[in-house]
Amino acid sequence: MTFYTAAITLILVMDPLGNIPSFLAVLKRFDAAAQRRIIIRETGIAFIFLVVFLFCGQFIMHGLHLSAPALSVSGGIILFIIAIRLIFPPENKVSQIEDDEEPFIVPLAVPLTAGPSTLATVILLSSREPHHTMQLLISVVIATVVFLAIVLSGSALIRVLGKRGLVAIERLMGMILTTVAVQMFLTGIVDFIKLYQ
Repeated sequence: MTFYTAAITLILVMDPLGNIPSFLAVLKRFDAAAQRRIIIRETGIAFIFLVVFLFCGQFIMHGLHLSAPALSVSGGIILFIIAIRLIFPPENKVSQIEDDEEPFIVPLAVPLTAGPSTLATVILLSSREPHHTMQLLISVVIATVVFLAIVLSGSALIRVLGKRGLVAIERLMGMILTTVAVQMFLTGIVDFIKLYQ
């Protein structure tokens, strides 16, 4: 998997368009300047989480004695489930925060930006490509920057596209991710067959 493919996969899993309504709902009590500052800070914290899991992921998988085909098949299944959730999103993605304090780490950094799905994807990518860690780091940087740019533009995007437009694009992203998931699954199956021939 090239760093370009990894970056696209991470962007799709992080789901910046789908997270815009959640971010705006959590930050609606703050003015525009405060919203920008909080979004940048929380995205930075999420990036740190992703980098930690990127460099520790392969050790976690090796400690569990998992093979490359198993990683590929499980990665395909996980991505497929994520894709289905993009196409058919749940009713409520985040609970409201009622107090006046700024959100810190939860829920914006984790789980909305660096959620279980994204962290699992980073672990799978790092474990499948242990000799391309720096390329994967570039992918994480690109995905984080794209996520940040889209979320910062959230209010403008809602005005231009409307909520239905955002939902339509999010479902299109889900369909693309479905293809990536199936390809990863099939690659794992082929590698498994070759391993035991």
